[in-house]
Amino acid sequence: MSEHPGYFVHAQALCESNHIGQGTRVWAFAHILPGARLGRECNVCDHVFIENVVSVGDRVTLKCGVQLWDGITLEDDVFVGPNVTFTNDRFPRSKLYPEQFARTLIRKGASLGANATILPGLTIGMNAMVGAGAVVTRSVPPNAIVVGNPAKIVGYVDARPSDPRIEPAAHPVEVGFSHTAVKGVTLHRLTEVSDIRGSLSAGEFEREIPFTVRRYFMVYDVPTEETRGEHAHIKCHQFLVAVKGVVHVVADDGLNRAEFVLDRPTAGIYLPPMTWGIQYRYSSDAMLLVFASDYYEPADYIRNYDDFLLRARGQQEC
Repeated sequence: MSEHPGYFVHAQALCESNHIGQGTRVWAFAHILPGARLGRECNVCDHVFIENVVSVGDRVTLKCGVQLWDGITLEDDVFVGPNVTFTNDRFPRSKLYPEQFARTLIRKGASLGANATILPGLTIGMNAMVGAGAVVTRSVPPNAIVVGNPAKIVGYVDARPSDPRIEPAAHPVEVGFSHTAVKGVTLHRLTEVSDIRGSLSAGEFEREIPFTVRRYFMVYDVPTEETRGEHAHIKCHQFLVAVKGVVHVVADDGLNRAEFVLDRPTAGIYLPPMTWGIQYRYSSDAMLLVFASDYYEPADYIRNYDDFLLRARGQQEC
C-alpha cells in the first residue's frame, strides 16, 4: 500500500492522475488515467477503470467493476453500484472513433443500482435513483425512480403517498378541502349529485376552486410511460381534476414532496404558484382537466429544477 499527499492508493492500484482530492481512497486493481479528475473523499473500489476525459465530484462512491469512459461527468455525492455500465458511443466500430464522445452527466446525489446500463449522452437528474439492472435509454428527471428495460419512471424520491390519496367514499363525504404536507397545496372534494339518470360533479370558481379562471386545458392520450409537467409557475395558480381515468400527481415546494392520486371527477388538487408539479402514470383512458388563473405566458414557467430550488428556498428564507 502507498500513501500520497492527502489521499490513499493501494499498492496494487495504478493511479496515473495527479488530480485526486484529499481523503479519496483508491483500492486494488483500479486504474485511473492521467487526465481524470477526482474530488475529495471518493471511494474507488476494486477493478474500477477511469479514462482521461472524466470528471468525478466529491464524496462519490464507485463500486467494483465500474468503468468511466471519456465524456462522463459525475457530480458530488453520486453512488455507482457494482458493474454499472456506461457507454459513450451509440454506434461503436472497432478502431473508428467519433470526433467527440457523447457527454453523459450524473447529477448531484443520484444513485445507480448494480448492473444498470446508461446509454450515452444522457443526464441522470439530481437525487434520481436508477434500479438494479435498468437500461436507461432517455434522460431521467430530478428525483425520479426508474426501473426496467427500457427504464421507466415508477415513482419519485421522498414523494410518500402515506395520506394524500383521496379514497373512494363508502359513505357520503363532506364537500371541502384539506391541507397537505406541501406548502399551499390542498386536496378538494367536489360536489357530487347522483341518481338513476347518472352523476354530476360541480365546483364553483373562487369557492371550491380558489381563484378566478382565465384558461383551461385538457391532457389525454398520454402513453403510460410518459411524464408531463416537470415545471413550476411564478404567478399562475392551477387546479387539476381527472375527469376520467387515473393520474398520479407529484407536488414539491422545494422542501417537501408528496404524491397524490386523482382517480374520480369529484377529486381535485390545487397547486399554488412556486409549486413544482409532475403528472405521470396516466391510465390508458385518463383525461386530465386543468384550470389556470392566467393566460399562457412562457416567461411564467420555471422548467429547470435547480432554478426552482433557488427561487423557492430563497422565498422560504425571507
